[in-house]
Amino acid sequence: MPRTLILLMLSLMPCGFACAAGDRPREIADPAEAVKDFDFAVQGEYIGEGLWSDGEKTKVGAQVIARGKGQFDVVVTRGGLPGDGWKRGEPRFTLSGKRDGDITKLSGQDFSGKIDGPAMTIVGGDGKVELKLKRTVRHSPTEGAKPPEGAVVLFDGTTAENFSNGRMSKDNNLMSEVTTKRKFGDYTLHLEFRLSYMPEARGQSRSNSGIYLHDCHEIQVLDSFGLKGKNNECGGFYQLRRPDVNMCFPPLTWQTYDIKYTAPKYRDGKKVANARVEARHNGVPIHPKFELKHDTPGRQAEGPAPRPFYLQGHGNKVQYRNIWVKEK
Repeated sequence: MPRTLILLMLSLMPCGFACAAGDRPREIADPAEAVKDFDFAVQGEYIGEGLWSDGEKTKVGAQVIARGKGQFDVVVTRGGLPGDGWKRGEPRFTLSGKRDGDITKLSGQDFSGKIDGPAMTIVGGDGKVELKLKRTVRHSPTEGAKPPEGAVVLFDGTTAENFSNGRMSKDNNLMSEVTTKRKFGDYTLHLEFRLSYMPEARGQSRSNSGIYLHDCHEIQVLDSFGLKGKNNECGGFYQLRRPDVNMCFPPLTWQTYDIKYTAPKYRDGKKVANARVEARHNGVPIHPKFELKHDTPGRQAEGPAPRPFYLQGHGNKVQYRNIWVKEK
């Protein structure tokens, strides 16, 4: 979400609410700290098979979203997980989960079930649905991708000197709220990001960042795990286009963007060609080549190349690594 909108919203709120530290949802950026929360072991992705309501045996996926204090949303998708069998528009349903000791009980829409360790079971009240799943952890096929010959390596974990305001975490990742010192025109970009674990946060407050290509076109970085995949959620170009599929992994999992960007073209001070972009999230195509007809709020207006790109901070501790650019 653009910073200008957030600042406007905060300016309209009483300071006693906006400024109280106790009102901010807890944010955990360290995986070693997150495992101390019992809910963290329950949230995540599950894969399996079983009988759907039509009596057909099918592959099935489930995404379990931690909502804090032992509460969960469970999104069940027919065909598998998003990007691995399930596609936008295909059958899915949502259950509620509540942790009771070591067991998480599932209910809703005439379904019942449980999560016990890595195993999930779901049954329908009519006896037709019977699903069995196991917890899984997916990794992007482009995680750790090596820069091709001639690429500009902007961050490899050794220094943040290629970024204005560059800062590194204790485990040598790049912290958000930085801008590249170098400027670019047309290029292919690879970067990896890790979202914080914020179970009590909601919406745009849930581990928010963003990548402003050309310092004016934002592709969202946000904990949108299990959500519908709108243009203001992870993978979306804010106000311009939603991702074809929501490929957001659970928080504290390393994720990848692989983006081909063509800058807008200008002649005599007037734009003669729109910017164009093509993007993959965690190795899955989420945007075919399409035109970015205007800038998005929060940074500069559109303009001619070359320009830097910006990794938005938004007050959260989103971290980045393995950032390189191959110029055309």
